[in-house]
Amino acid sequence: MNILFWIIVIVAVVLLVVGGVVEAVRFLLWVGIALVLIAVIAWAIRKISGNKR
Repeated sequence: MNILFWIIVIVAVVLLVVGGVVEAVRFLLWVGIALVLIAVIAWAIRKISGNKR
């Protein structure tokens, strides 16, 4: 009974950690996509305006 309790606790903790990591990766993926879009837009504006800074 005691071993079953610890197995359940370990599985629950692992699932919580994995779920948190998946959510963090999903969030960072969207942040990365947004940053790439901003960088492309900034590059295009700089290229069109001819600013060499």
